[in-house]
Amino acid sequence: MAAPQPEPTMNDTHPTEALPQATLRTQLTELGQALQSRALRRSALALAAVAALAGGTHWLLGQLQTVPRGSVLVRTGMGKPELIAEGRAWVLPGLHEARVLPARDLLLRRDARQTVQTVEGLAVGLEVQLRLQLDPQRYAQLARELPENFEKELVAPALNTVLLPLVAQRTVRELFSTQRGEIEKLALLQLRQRLAADGLILKSLSFGQLTLPDDYRRGMESLLSEGLAAEKMRYTLELKEKEGLQTEIEAKAAGKQREIAAEASAREQLIAAKAQEEAMKHVLPFKQRQIEQRQLEAEAERQARVKLAEGAAQARRIEAEGEAAARQKLADAEAYRVAELGKVNAIQMEREGQLITKHPLLVQKTLADKLGDKVRVIVAPPGIAGSLMGGPLEAQPQKAKAEDTEASAE
Repeated sequence: MAAPQPEPTMNDTHPTEALPQATLRTQLTELGQALQSRALRRSALALAAVAALAGGTHWLLGQLQTVPRGSVLVRTGMGKPELIAEGRAWVLPGLHEARVLPARDLLLRRDARQTVQTVEGLAVGLEVQLRLQLDPQRYAQLARELPENFEKELVAPALNTVLLPLVAQRTVRELFSTQRGEIEKLALLQLRQRLAADGLILKSLSFGQLTLPDDYRRGMESLLSEGLAAEKMRYTLELKEKEGLQTEIEAKAAGKQREIAAEASAREQLIAAKAQEEAMKHVLPFKQRQIEQRQLEAEAERQARVKLAEGAAQARRIEAEGEAAARQKLADAEAYRVAELGKVNAIQMEREGQLITKHPLLVQKTLADKLGDKVRVIVAPPGIAGSLMGGPLEAQPQKAKAEDTEASAE
């Protein structure tokens, strides 16, 4: 291996000048190629690492298994078996073994085209519906031992093993109607025991459609129709007989009730007649006493009315006498009042006459005062003997005095 050549520097001028020009170029070219190959190797290593990392990540993601809803994932290989109900789980090849098992109830149906043979030797098609579930306590064992197509490899053979002997001991009529429920229960119990050994739990078993041969089906339908007609006739006759008995019993009961009602009505009428007779014994004297009492009350009312009439007449006489006396007293009082008023008027007129005689101008003044609000100026001839309006006014006091004298004389 050749020793590395020292790199030339700016200070070393003597070796460079000694080497030939072609050797210097060759060395520089080799140095560039070495540097370029080293960078390429580094880039290739980085790319290989990134590619390996991406491939590993993609591979790991590909080993991530999703557990569907209603299923369970059984993972074995490292320690105890693991049960993963829902979500995702890593399943690495070489380390893990995994299997997805159904956790829900499974509904299986045996087609009616599959026939079974009855005791008569007839091949009839029987549809069977099953509802079963995997045993949750044996998921790890089932993941190892349960066949992939366990419905056909386990359930169908077990069903045929149980169903064929049971049906072979029964007639079509029993299978079709009379013992259908009993056969279902027997098949359920026997098949449940068989499937439990394989880790399957049978929850229900029911028969569906029963397909009969055409000739037998027509004969069976005719026979069933005749049987139904006979049963209907029997039930109809029994019903008619029971209705007749019921009518007879009801008629007897109605007659008995009428007899009882008649006897009760007769006893009631007899009791009512006796009670009425007894009541009349007390009612007649009571009625007599009522009549006498009414007569006495009428007589007392008549006497009372007479007394009231006499009292009213006497009261009216007293009222009339009092009214006459009152009127007489009123007349005397009125006459006395008139007489007294006349005396008072006479005295007053006498006084007024004396006053007018003493003062003759008082009449004119009084007249002027009364006419003052209507007449403001009075034009009259000159008075006579000192009077304002002459003799006629002066003569009135003397006439009034003479009338007063006559009234007092009367």
